[in-house]
Amino acid sequence: MGKRANGEGSVFPYKDGWAGYVWVTTPEGKKTRKWAYGKTREETHEKWLKLHELANKGPVPTRHPTVAAYLTRWLAEVVEPNLEPTTYVAYEPLVRLYIIPGLGKKRLDKLTVRDVQTWLNTLPTLCTCCDQKKDHKRPEDKRMCCALGKCCKSYPSRSTIAAIRRTLRAALNQAIREEMISKNVAALTTLPSASKTKKKRQYPVWSVDEARRFLEHLRAADDPLYAAYVLILVLGLRRGEVLGLVWDCVDLDGEELRIAHQLTRVSGRLLHRDRTKTDDSTASLPLLGLCVTALRHRQEVQREARETAGEKWQDSDLVFTTRNGTPIEPRNLNRAFDAHCRKAGVPRIRVHDTRHTCASLLAALDVHPRVAMRILRHSQISMTMNVYTQIPSPETRKALERLNESLDGGD
Repeated sequence: MGKRANGEGSVFPYKDGWAGYVWVTTPEGKKTRKWAYGKTREETHEKWLKLHELANKGPVPTRHPTVAAYLTRWLAEVVEPNLEPTTYVAYEPLVRLYIIPGLGKKRLDKLTVRDVQTWLNTLPTLCTCCDQKKDHKRPEDKRMCCALGKCCKSYPSRSTIAAIRRTLRAALNQAIREEMISKNVAALTTLPSASKTKKKRQYPVWSVDEARRFLEHLRAADDPLYAAYVLILVLGLRRGEVLGLVWDCVDLDGEELRIAHQLTRVSGRLLHRDRTKTDDSTASLPLLGLCVTALRHRQEVQREARETAGEKWQDSDLVFTTRNGTPIEPRNLNRAFDAHCRKAGVPRIRVHDTRHTCASLLAALDVHPRVAMRILRHSQISMTMNVYTQIPSPETRKALERLNESLDGGD
């Protein structure tokens, strides 16, 4: 067998090959042996040297979970208790439906850039309906595609694939902090080409005239949430931002509005959160005349509702509430919006898509581009000018002016 080389330490014949160990400190602070195996002494010695190098750098994990086991723990112990509920709701289905089925069986420390890249490359051609048995889960009389052998080709979009990779990258960053792996292999991958992924669905956008007709219908119907739709259309506020708006953030005399809260339903709970989507979202926005008029009218509507409800009224600082003062269910706003679209005779779009009409409405209201830039939350004036192009007709301008003035009398 021969004499061991100097410093070779504990490397010796083992079964049909060779084995060696190094004393290491685990991330939990425990001293233990870490083993290396090989078919030849040279192979084992090389692995043994690498173990020594790792041990000299810091703690070395001796137990390596699978990707599935680690991601499950990451969601339960890191994401859910420490991050926003909406973050957990966004991460969990991506982990459960995509990452674990694709990479879950691999050992966390053995996961390579090639493993992740190969898997990412398959996603643009992965029918999620077939893979997740969506059609199979329907009652037999309601099955319509994949369960019947007619693949619907429900491929994930590029934005979905980007979100999947972003989720895996966040999980592996935590594994690095826990000293379970040395590098983030997901961060070194490349997203599939846009030409190979599903195109993002294009939703219809209202013209200025359609937005004006919608607001005129609401005003004629004396809808109690008229001001909410004005803020959505004119200031481009998101649904959660409008429903989470509090009077303390509204300065009617100073004509400013601050967005600092969101109302969202997460995992069955209605949450009034103190954080908005981005840091820029918390900046104050200028209140245009149409918005000020609508909000003053909203104050009067809410005062009357409070008097009518009497003891049933539940106090809160929310600008938009039900007739009893409770928060408005976000989905109910969607249902009401759909009904108003039908009655106003305008195309049915999503509430979120009204943001695309905001720039055109600002132009129709003769808002200066610099003010529009602030309202649209653009970082550069060139971005604003690119969407600030629709020139409204004189009739539309006059109609919007009448819409503003019709509330001045506090009907």
